[in-house]
Amino acid sequence: MPTYAIGDLQGCHASLLRLLDHLRFDPAADRLWFVGDLVNRGPDSLGVLRCIRDLGDAAVCVLGNHDLHLLALAEGFGRVHKGDTLDEVLAAPDRDELLHWLRSRRLAWRDGDLLMVHAGVLPGWTPDDTMQRAAEAEAVLQGPHYREFFAQMYGNVPVAWDDGLAGVERLRVIVNAFTRLRYCSAAGEMEFHHKGAPGTQPAGWLPWFGVPGRRSAQATCVIGHWSTLGLVNRPDLIALDTGCLWGGRLTAVRLEDRQVFAVQCPQAKRPQA
Repeated sequence: MPTYAIGDLQGCHASLLRLLDHLRFDPAADRLWFVGDLVNRGPDSLGVLRCIRDLGDAAVCVLGNHDLHLLALAEGFGRVHKGDTLDEVLAAPDRDELLHWLRSRRLAWRDGDLLMVHAGVLPGWTPDDTMQRAAEAEAVLQGPHYREFFAQMYGNVPVAWDDGLAGVERLRVIVNAFTRLRYCSAAGEMEFHHKGAPGTQPAGWLPWFGVPGRRSAQATCVIGHWSTLGLVNRPDLIALDTGCLWGGRLTAVRLEDRQVFAVQCPQAKRPQA
């Protein structure tokens, strides 16, 4: 029963269907892991949500920043960004069912030595810590008071984890790490502004997976989120955002043997500057 991890879709439903055809995907036998950012900026977020929801147990998804953005907007929080393509989802007759399904997805997923999150893991967190932190935030997102969290979700502070954090500040650090992290300091302070490839960042910042002594290094972290990083397929890291939205590729890695599969994607957005 092969398992394929698939990079950021961001509403590129047609590219997903081409990739599944390329994989000869069999929902009765195969499994798919999606690294988050199922929706937004691409042409058919509604089609993506319906497709993956209908896969049932054949698909595992973690939430990305664009997925949380959709959920917050649906509750009246946050602001619409230039380039958002979420109106079709928000106006769909089955929007409530789809949004409930999306809100019920995980922030982290672990299977043996494989650990999937959308963006990153703070360098001080072990795999066990990671799953515990994810479970804290998932309980709120899936619980009766999720709207209160969405009302206060946006923000860049606190910038670092502290075991003494409580309430919305604790949750914001957890969610920001899992869904927005690219660079941080050696001490684990997060930086949210620079999106370029490693080597282009300002002095003092490191890719989160390059911090010396990172405590999740014994696991293989499976991530998306970072299109300028591109495909990475090494023992401790599988990075899968290969810029489908920007006219790049939609990429899958078969986790059992690390074989790479990809399809070329039409450009849905202009490349980022």
